[in-house]
Amino acid sequence: MRSLDILVVDDDRDNANSLGELFEMDGHRVEVVYTGREAIFAYLKNDFDVAFVDVIMPGMNGVESFMEIRKLRPHANVYMMSGYSVEELLKQAMAQGALGILQKPADPETLIKMVKDVGENGLIVAQGVGSQFAAEISSHAQGHGTQCHVVNQAHSSLGASKQGEMVVLDMNCALIDSMGYYNNLRKAGDMPPTIILAPQAVVPSGRETLRDLKLTGILNKPFDPEYLISQLHVLAS
Repeated sequence: MRSLDILVVDDDRDNANSLGELFEMDGHRVEVVYTGREAIFAYLKNDFDVAFVDVIMPGMNGVESFMEIRKLRPHANVYMMSGYSVEELLKQAMAQGALGILQKPADPETLIKMVKDVGENGLIVAQGVGSQFAAEISSHAQGHGTQCHVVNQAHSSLGASKQGEMVVLDMNCALIDSMGYYNNLRKAGDMPPTIILAPQAVVPSGRETLRDLKLTGILNKPFDPEYLISQLHVLAS
């Protein structure tokens, strides 16, 4: 079995370093980086046999990093790593409250009915982003006597997000990133009805979206070390 050149990309430094140590113990050469940008720079300098890239990272996320890597190395072997997928996060939301899909433009009566139906810890995914759309939703809600708090990248205080009777997350980012932020809010306590504004309402699942990118594989955290090593042995044979 030949030794492989491996890149590990994860903003969780403990996880990244642990993976690196695991692969080195199996006799491979490993480079560990902690951001998507660093992953791109690493591929500019080296041609790795395989990369393990975390999906959820601040700044350039794992999917964006993967797409840039494929531009540099069209046949790169890349495993995406995720503690959760969009599909799993949506299922969690559905377990706590109803889930609604809102199409742009927002019909006031439909919007208010959906907000009432989902209730506390309920989630609505709306296709469309931008301050105008967020303002439209907020105006509809307040016109029906519902206080609405809009959270965007410039104003994303966890405490402020809990104020009011409804929250709109206008993060202008991939749905999986918005879902990760929503999940953190939920962990901090109960949430009022929440509307996520997404560039595209990718509701079937983030996993299907990743498969469309022709990845080498998708790994769910926590990892089975034996399985990881077995995958390397296949590549190295």
